[in-house]
Amino acid sequence: WRMDWKRDQLEAGRFIKRHCLSFLYKACVLFCFQNNAIKTSKYNFFTFLPMNLFEQFQRAANAYFLFLLFLQLIPQISSLAWYTTVVPLALVLSMTGVKDAIDDMYRHNNDKKVNNQPVLVVKEEKWMNIKVGDIIKLQNNSSVTVSTLFPCNLVSFGFSGETNLKVKQALTVTSNLGDNLEKLTTFKGEVRCEPPNNRLDEFTGILIYEGEKHALNNENILLRGCTIRNTDWCYGLVIYAGHDTKLMQNSGKNIFKRTSIDHLMNILVFWIFLFLVGMCSILAIGHGIWQTQNGYYFQIYLPSEETVNSPGVSAFLVFWSYIIILNTVVPISLYVSVEIIRLANSFYINWDRKMFYIPNDTPAQARTTTLNEELGQIQYVFSDKTGTLTQNIMIFNKCSINGQSYGDIYNMTGQKMEITEETEKVDFSYNKLADPKFSFYDETLVEAVKKGDTMVHLFFLSLSLCHTVMSEEKVEGELVYQAQSPDEGALVTAARNFGFVFRSRTSETITVVEMGVTKVYELLAILDFSNVRKRMSVIVQTPEGKMMLFCKGADTIIWELLHPSCIPLQDVTMGHLDEFASDGLRTLAVAFRELDEKVFQSWSRKHYEASTSMEDREEKLGLVYEEIEKDMMLLGATAIEDKLQDGVPETIATLIKANINMWVLTGDKQETAVNIGYSCNMLSDDMNEVFVIDAKETRNKMKPGSLLGTDPVTDLLTRTEMKTFIVPKEVANGSYGLVIDGHSLAHALEENVELELLRTACMCKSVICCRVTPLQKAQVVELVKKYKHVATLAIGDGANDVNMIKAAHIGVGISGQEGMQAMLASDFSFAQFQFLKRLLLVHGRWSYIRMCKFLRYFFYKNFAFTLVHFWYGFFSGFSAQTVYDEWFIAFYNLIYTSLPVLAMSLFDQDVNDLWSLRFPELYEPGQCNLYFNKKEFVKCILYGIYSSLVLFFITYGSTYNSVQSNGKDISDYQSFALIVQTSLLVLVTVQMGLETAYWTAVNQFFIWSSLTLYFSLMFLLYSDGLCLLFPHTFKFMGTARNTLILPQVWLTILLTVALCALPVIVYKFLRMEFQPTKVEKIRWYPRSPFYLRASSRRSAYAFAHQQGFGALITSGKNVKSRAPFGFGDNYSFHT
Repeated sequence: WRMDWKRDQLEAGRFIKRHCLSFLYKACVLFCFQNNAIKTSKYNFFTFLPMNLFEQFQRAANAYFLFLLFLQLIPQISSLAWYTTVVPLALVLSMTGVKDAIDDMYRHNNDKKVNNQPVLVVKEEKWMNIKVGDIIKLQNNSSVTVSTLFPCNLVSFGFSGETNLKVKQALTVTSNLGDNLEKLTTFKGEVRCEPPNNRLDEFTGILIYEGEKHALNNENILLRGCTIRNTDWCYGLVIYAGHDTKLMQNSGKNIFKRTSIDHLMNILVFWIFLFLVGMCSILAIGHGIWQTQNGYYFQIYLPSEETVNSPGVSAFLVFWSYIIILNTVVPISLYVSVEIIRLANSFYINWDRKMFYIPNDTPAQARTTTLNEELGQIQYVFSDKTGTLTQNIMIFNKCSINGQSYGDIYNMTGQKMEITEETEKVDFSYNKLADPKFSFYDETLVEAVKKGDTMVHLFFLSLSLCHTVMSEEKVEGELVYQAQSPDEGALVTAARNFGFVFRSRTSETITVVEMGVTKVYELLAILDFSNVRKRMSVIVQTPEGKMMLFCKGADTIIWELLHPSCIPLQDVTMGHLDEFASDGLRTLAVAFRELDEKVFQSWSRKHYEASTSMEDREEKLGLVYEEIEKDMMLLGATAIEDKLQDGVPETIATLIKANINMWVLTGDKQETAVNIGYSCNMLSDDMNEVFVIDAKETRNKMKPGSLLGTDPVTDLLTRTEMKTFIVPKEVANGSYGLVIDGHSLAHALEENVELELLRTACMCKSVICCRVTPLQKAQVVELVKKYKHVATLAIGDGANDVNMIKAAHIGVGISGQEGMQAMLASDFSFAQFQFLKRLLLVHGRWSYIRMCKFLRYFFYKNFAFTLVHFWYGFFSGFSAQTVYDEWFIAFYNLIYTSLPVLAMSLFDQDVNDLWSLRFPELYEPGQCNLYFNKKEFVKCILYGIYSSLVLFFITYGSTYNSVQSNGKDISDYQSFALIVQTSLLVLVTVQMGLETAYWTAVNQFFIWSSLTLYFSLMFLLYSDGLCLLFPHTFKFMGTARNTLILPQVWLTILLTVALCALPVIVYKFLRMEFQPTKVEKIRWYPRSPFYLRASSRRSAYAFAHQQGFGALITSGKNVKSRAPFGFGDNYSFHT
């Protein structure tokens, strides 16, 4: 292979010429094309330390503490030893660095594993050495790590973990090369294709061979990331390698998601910094005044530096000294603790056996560790339907053929009977090739087939020909179908059982066994399915020489393509479709057309020109397809059932009861969408009304007067800048639901009317958007985020849900039938929709409560600790002298108080998972962010200020001019410091006990261990031995031994702790007595009777558009060979 390339041709495309396999281009390829080595790692041995430190110091907190460290190295302003900041900062940087290094080692190992996989390129080579233009050999079950155009063989493959195999095929002109290396090496041709891009579903190129152009499209290329199935071997030409492959082009940076608490923390840290500057300014001003009035008399105690020649300079230096001393209002350990809490709560999700799906051996997985508490604040859930609410396992249920409906069964009186497990099934024993697992109950359809009804035969012949299914027959008579979607598999299987068996296909033929007679149809063209066309067609030549076009697709599309003579039949079929949709079934219309040979030949030339075009190929092909897909005759319609997953109605009912707004975004038609609302408990007969489409009329009915300028919300929206306001919550005068289709949604999402949609939808209890595209799903999510500023969650299972999942604050992927693309893009994943209830109401709620308790306690204990320095400044000449021992300052957050608060943050539960699920109302405080907000923060600060006042002045008053029983003075600085710090530690430990709702052995151990560790280290650090060995480092020699033996010291500690804890105890008692919360009612009050809320299950269904794979199969060869969910019931409680 040889590559002709110029840099200025990059945007024009690639030109690959085939001359001689032995010629391996060197410099041209090396300088112009990517090699196939990939690199997802961030560091190497030499760059790890500088790059990782650079990244860590981009965090404002780390940079702030580094700045403090530099300040502490300046002797004139340093009041603390350098190690009080270096030790915690080094620990934080080391822990984060080790975590980043471990993560990057995994990436290095994955890169090494992929890059060193062997591949056959005439000789065996490593993947990373593959270059554009190489010919490689791929074998069954091997992974593809380049984008490859394959000249020979037919391939079935799975991409990105998808369970439904797709079909790719070589061109006829190259498929005859086989595995003959001599033919491969002498083949001369030129490939022209588009430059590297990220469009997975599109590829445009041409192969020029012997002067003829052959169209290349997405069905001729194997993409990186897929796995070869059911294929012994295939050869391929490397088109894109390394980071030029479509998969790597799509692996851009994900949206960085942060929780609402993170955003609040940024604001609060800024407030704290301003508060810190204010305190330091007050103390600096006080020092300047004191220095002016009294400084001269204290020079013997506080000698000034030679460079300090005025009170102003001294005050300036003291300001920075206090910045160092008081910096513990925002300790660096806060950020470490937050990451540990989030990581542990993520493990709880991974380890939850009640979210483990046994049939698929699939556990729940927290794919990110930074969003746990956001799970406890969700107000809007946006859900896909097919495969998310439903099982995505399709069953042919009913059909309409030539105006006759089939599938229902009736008794002797003509009344419709309900189908149960005891209902007798149709006997297909007359058909030796029938699928034994297929079930059907209406005997009249079988009788019509046996009688030779022409339209019935033509209907099932259409189903057996119009598809892209691959057939595998390892044992004669035992057919296994590989379908690109469950719908196609269900339709082909139905045709098979009714006597029209799709047996096999080659590059240009389809073999069908019709009522026991084998017939071979020549495949002339496949007009593939797309989201725009919403239909697919095949053109075949029958054994009798007739040219036939068979088409299936969405009924609204097919109606526009029918011959006018079909109008009466169309009206009857439409009535049947409405009945099918009301039963929750997925529907398709089926039609055909007999073609004139001259018409087809003329159309075929246009088709060739459009298919070989390098520009706007898809648009041109669409126009050509429309020329022949017209004046068709209607055959009938199909109805396929897709059952709901276990527990879906109960889960949705519980989420709605938890005040979570449930929106379903689906590709279904409107009738089907309404039915799923009732099936899933989103819509109910108790609702005042279910509105469809018209937003203004709907909003006026739900809230009369809301269209008038006098309405407060309307007035606010007209006066407020569009980009700055939040749409207030509006309450409807009843219970309503809303259904809107994709066409109406497209207009509703326009900027001038999007608020009409939002205000209307947000007043409804449930919203269903039908016939929506993947882009519209993401737009709906963004609309709610833009104007409501609430936490959103999107859940889906398919590639068409990825945009929605990434747009929401929380993305949840279902690992189901449609593959792993949604799961790989998600923040959390599991196997069944019913687990969403436990993820939010249990794990999300617990994570939110734990994080809020942690932050409230952390800010309280640090303000109480730090502000003692502030009060002490008024009694020490504002000299920036510390109250505590320097070692206590260094260990306070790092050792003495870290373990108890971590234990509470990891194990605390206000109620257990049983009551969390039985009482969904307990979820509401998180939605309103009641447990940690600006008001709660201010309350913590005020309580911290109060505690610091008590700690300082009670100790000051009890030791002022006091003496021991033997007459010795105990009012020295070191004794005072010891009493204050001991009182503080006992106080915050008692406060931790008051905050803890769920006691475990771990809580007890950590609390008592922290106190024990404090006293042990205190006696060690204040021992005579250390103080004599290192007198400049350990200065409190004998203080602990001499002070803690005094009774008045312990009385002071007891009085201080009692006065600080008493307000909290009184507040908790009074609140529980007169205004108890819902949690307190459940925990402490006698249980009120609760009742089970029943829900009516109707049916299950889904319809989602997927891009088709119209493989022409040109190789000439056949393809080769519920988990127990603990507490799923809904309860209500009354008080």
